[in-house]
Amino acid sequence: MKRAPVKVVMAVALRPWLWPTALSQVRRLARPGWWHRWPPLPWPDQALWRFRMETAYGGEGDTEPDPEDVRSFLRWSRDMRHWRRS
Repeated sequence: MKRAPVKVVMAVALRPWLWPTALSQVRRLARPGWWHRWPPLPWPDQALWRFRMETAYGGEGDTEPDPEDVRSFLRWSRDMRHWRRS
């Protein structure tokens, strides 16, 4: 998971219309009490991240996310949120 957060941020950085959804997902995936640990960054729990990568890409869960997959997931998440509200 070393470079994965950087790749995820870069996948979204130039797409401000995805920022609100990305921030919502960060809140959902962040370890509980993340602000109590150094560095105080909202990284997901290692086990949760491994599980998510394993279910998305197979293997041992050590695959880094594809930038287009990140953007696609955020678009889907945003659309589902709007759909639930209507």
